[in-house]
Amino acid sequence: MNSAPVHVAVGVIEDATGRILIARRPEHLHQGGLWEFPGGKVHAGESVTAALQRELHEELHVTVQGSRPLIRVPFDYGDKQVLLDVHRVVSFAGTAVGREGQAIRWVEPWQLAEYSFPAANRAILNAIRLPRCYMITAGYADIQTYLARIEQALAGGINLIQLRARQLGDADYQELAHSVLNTFPAHRDKIILNTPVESFIVTAGGIHLRSQVLMQLNSRPLGMDKLVGASVHNAAQLHQANKLGVDFMVLASVLPTTTHPDAISLGWQAFAQLASLAACPVYALGGLRMEDLPMARQHGAQGIAGISAFAD
Repeated sequence: MNSAPVHVAVGVIEDATGRILIARRPEHLHQGGLWEFPGGKVHAGESVTAALQRELHEELHVTVQGSRPLIRVPFDYGDKQVLLDVHRVVSFAGTAVGREGQAIRWVEPWQLAEYSFPAANRAILNAIRLPRCYMITAGYADIQTYLARIEQALAGGINLIQLRARQLGDADYQELAHSVLNTFPAHRDKIILNTPVESFIVTAGGIHLRSQVLMQLNSRPLGMDKLVGASVHNAAQLHQANKLGVDFMVLASVLPTTTHPDAISLGWQAFAQLASLAACPVYALGGLRMEDLPMARQHGAQGIAGISAFAD
């Protein structure tokens, strides 16, 4: 019988310049020698916030003044199960020092990829780098409309865009994808292709797996240098996405939509319950607008995804 996972409060501490603090785990500990975001075990009867404040003061001599939930990560190492309750520390007092002899560093967010972290921390890294909004293109009439809408989205600060065009066959989709990637070469890493894996264009930022495709795969379809997202609608699909090690999920449908008004929607409570089982960031999809972003965040979402949500 498996023992209960070790509940850990974790802090992603950000300074006034946007740098993030990481610490090196002592060699004798589980996952020793790797870098991590500081924190420690939540004691029985202790809140996550209280544990975070205590651990960061004990480890780093800093006093947490303000924090907000970032992501909860369940992870099974085989020999040990953990539940990481991760908060973003947005204000603190004191100067961080390694009070337990551990090495610490302040690094730019883009430098995090240069360090080796425990496997459970990959979801935290994704939560740090992924934006709050994930735009999905609609079935526009022609390539010029796609280009215009994507240009508008990029100019408006949208930093992750799924190129979705289900009305197109593979050859036409390939033409569209090449046009988009060639028109916006500086933003290729923000373009996620919704296409069969074998048709993936390597200059894109990643691929989005439809739920039917997700359930047919036995392993992650792309390397770790590309983003892999997946559409999920139930616990079985979510567990499959966890098994494949996707970087993010889109969980739908949260609310009724104009395109499927009679379809059964999850509602926020069911969304939160499913999202809590994900080992990666989860976007909420279905009937949402930009003003729903705070509600989505309160229920464990990385942010919101949508077609019409970012239309204006």
